[in-house]
Amino acid sequence: MSARSDSPWADVQSPEVTRFLEGPQPRGFELARAFRILAEFMRGFRHMHFIGPCVTVFGSARFGEDHAYYRIARELGMRLAQAGFTVMTGGGPGLMEAANRGARDVGGRSIGCNIRLPKEQQPNPYLDRWITFQHFFVRKVMLVKYSYAFVALPGGFGTLDEIFETATLIQTGKIRHFPLVLMGVEYWEPLLAFMRDRLVARGTIDERDLARLTVTDSAAEAIEEIADAAARRFKLTYGPGARRRWYLGE
Repeated sequence: MSARSDSPWADVQSPEVTRFLEGPQPRGFELARAFRILAEFMRGFRHMHFIGPCVTVFGSARFGEDHAYYRIARELGMRLAQAGFTVMTGGGPGLMEAANRGARDVGGRSIGCNIRLPKEQQPNPYLDRWITFQHFFVRKVMLVKYSYAFVALPGGFGTLDEIFETATLIQTGKIRHFPLVLMGVEYWEPLLAFMRDRLVARGTIDERDLARLTVTDSAAEAIEEIADAAARRFKLTYGPGARRRWYLGE
């Protein structure tokens, strides 16, 4: 079903992508699209292979540098970098920029997985490396695949999508029990109350699923949880990384 021109979402549609998501297409189109998606995955794998142990920071693009959440995100990025992690974000402005900026402040590594949108999202200026994706689902794979932990700062639909997809992957064992930290206690409390009073109370999730979330306002507490999990659960060390192979064009 095609998006109507009077839809409130019409100005944010990408025709090439929406056609792919509009049900069955000619088989030649579907085959070509499958190859392009595979190529996008492979390009992402090649770009991300040597970036080191990452922590992914989710958060809104809409908070400016004068906001308290921006300052929290910047401190978080700084502390992550000082702990030896590469800071990875969605590559855009707002809280993503703040986390990348904090890493840059202390000479840490800063990576962005940007997304191509009709209203173009430009990579923020604090990235050492970035890659721009066409498909949200490819981008989300990259944000999850290379990270030892995930931190969600206040955000909107996109941030909620990233939180719940990551939580689902952890709950179902598709990824191991990586830390998932929500920063901004006041912001997230109504959502947490909903999960306690509805999801846990009515049995749609277990108490232990909710207990997997760490909720804090403290960047230091978040880093302590992340660093402990990385060292204790995953035996992360900071020795030599993967070697580049010339015969793979690296």
